Amino acid sequence: MANHKSALKRIRANETKRLRNRYQHKTTRSYIKKLRETTDKAVAVEVYKTVSSMLDRLAKKNIIHKKKASNQKSKLAKLINGLAIAA
Repeated sequence: MANHKSALKRIRANETKRLRNRYQHKTTRSYIKKLRETTDKAVAVEVYKTVSSMLDRLAKKNIIHKKKASNQKSKLAKLINGLAIAA
């Protein structure tokens, strides 16, 4: 266990940040799942805007790697463009 006040504060801060990061990451994954299940092009485009913003935010905060965010956005964009052909 930590002996210094600053170390105790750092432990509390790290736990708070960990929980916030976990919540944001899980929420983003839920939106991605929702987007993948969507068959309507108009709805998919709206959800994609939200998901894209969320992924950029996660990458900016180093919760996920920036290239992972880029790859996911690219794959989701291809998915949405495929909906246009099918519909």
